[in-house]
Amino acid sequence: MLIEIDFQSEEAIYMQLRNQIVLGIASSMLREGDPLPSVRQLAEDIGINMHTVNKAYGLLRQEGFLSIDRRRGAIVALDANKSQALEELRARLHVLLAKGICKHISRGEIHGIVDEIYDEYCNQEEF
Repeated sequence: MLIEIDFQSEEAIYMQLRNQIVLGIASSMLREGDPLPSVRQLAEDIGINMHTVNKAYGLLRQEGFLSIDRRRGAIVALDANKSQALEELRARLHVLLAKGICKHISRGEIHGIVDEIYDEYCNQEEF
């Protein structure tokens, strides 16, 4: 998996890393059981501090995307807590939708964006 960090971005590097791994899982570039590089290896490959990678991996573990084993390292392991995921999605969407409404983005435009992004990741027949 190719990780690209924008060092000019205002978004924290550990969040960029976390987001790229989540996107990799959603796009099936990473699958359940796939190992991720060690903290040291990924930090070296990207050119960032090991603590930054460790923070991203810790957050991914906490959010139910990874398991971390001392012998096997970080492994994609999806926690299927759908109700928790729905609540988190709802909370995040509240703010995003409020921003969109403030900028006069219509319901139809929002639905179009959601459908477009969803289709990028999911085959409609699977869901």
